[in-house]
Amino acid sequence: MSGGNRTVCGRYGRERSGAGLHAVCLVLLLAFSIVLAAHMGFMKIPVEDVLRIILDAVLNRPADTADQVARAVVIDVRLPRILAAGLVGGMLAVCGTVFQAILLNPLADPYTLGISSGAAFGASLVIVLQVLGVALPETFTVPVFAFGGAVATLFMVLWLASSGHDRRLSSTSLILSGVIVASILAAAIGFLKFLADEQVGIIIFWLMGSFSSSSWESTALLFPFAVFGMAVAFFFGRDLNIMSSGERAAVSMGVNTVRLRYILLVTCSLMTALCVAVSGIIGFVGLIVPHMLRHLAGPDNRWLILLSFPSGALLLLVADTVTRAVLPVEVPIGVLTALIGGPVFCMIFRKKQREYTGM
Repeated sequence: MSGGNRTVCGRYGRERSGAGLHAVCLVLLLAFSIVLAAHMGFMKIPVEDVLRIILDAVLNRPADTADQVARAVVIDVRLPRILAAGLVGGMLAVCGTVFQAILLNPLADPYTLGISSGAAFGASLVIVLQVLGVALPETFTVPVFAFGGAVATLFMVLWLASSGHDRRLSSTSLILSGVIVASILAAAIGFLKFLADEQVGIIIFWLMGSFSSSSWESTALLFPFAVFGMAVAFFFGRDLNIMSSGERAAVSMGVNTVRLRYILLVTCSLMTALCVAVSGIIGFVGLIVPHMLRHLAGPDNRWLILLSFPSGALLLLVADTVTRAVLPVEVPIGVLTALIGGPVFCMIFRKKQREYTGM
């Protein structure tokens, strides 16, 4: 018995050691990618100048007059977009990890519950109102409407999933509720596109995702919610591990699965809503990252949550840099992530089918 315990402890020790090494490597790679992304673009800025400019900004040191243009490009244009892409990617990856743990389904991601459709409907609505000449206060902007639509959709899905005799928010009822609400909202968005007439391109471009309008205000909005969401998800990481053994086993071990689902669903859905409000719809990040990390770091949700943030940030930062500085024409980033994530989704789906049929 003691030998078995030593074996288990040794295995978990090796997993923690390996996950810690992966975390260090991911953070270093993310830092390198941030500097490289700030270097790339229409105006090539040497890497050493990028590092000096960032260091001067952090230490609040005055820059040389000759560096004013490069400083403006790095600090005012590229760095807000880079940080926004990293924060959105990290938040979506964390949400995907949590959703998959809650629903016990590797195909789940932040958009399974229809949150993106709600945010898209809210943003499309304010765009159409502006096109039709309806005067709105300055505070009623696209992000505000997107956030409101996402929150309303979340509560609609939760209400629909908890109706009837089953109030335990099972994964099946949640997914079906998300599909139903998303289908209704998709038809509503189509009607808004029809009303937009010649300005429909604005809605379509926003729905495909972009960081072209990112600013320091966007970063300031995302950062506290990213920290808060990470803290909440990691705090409940142990409970998520227990839930992976089944709901009955989790209840017998003292885990309140209903409360846990509500807390994490609300937290991650609000994080997703903020991401959509800032950047538009960017899919598959929450699907790809957790699936890849399970092969590297194992099934422990605490490590998956910690590793998913830098991994998602790195994935979306690289994708945005490719669309911004490598391709001849800037392609909406949602299109690029869909081209990457679509085949991955098909592979996971086929693998799950084979496991289900025992083939």
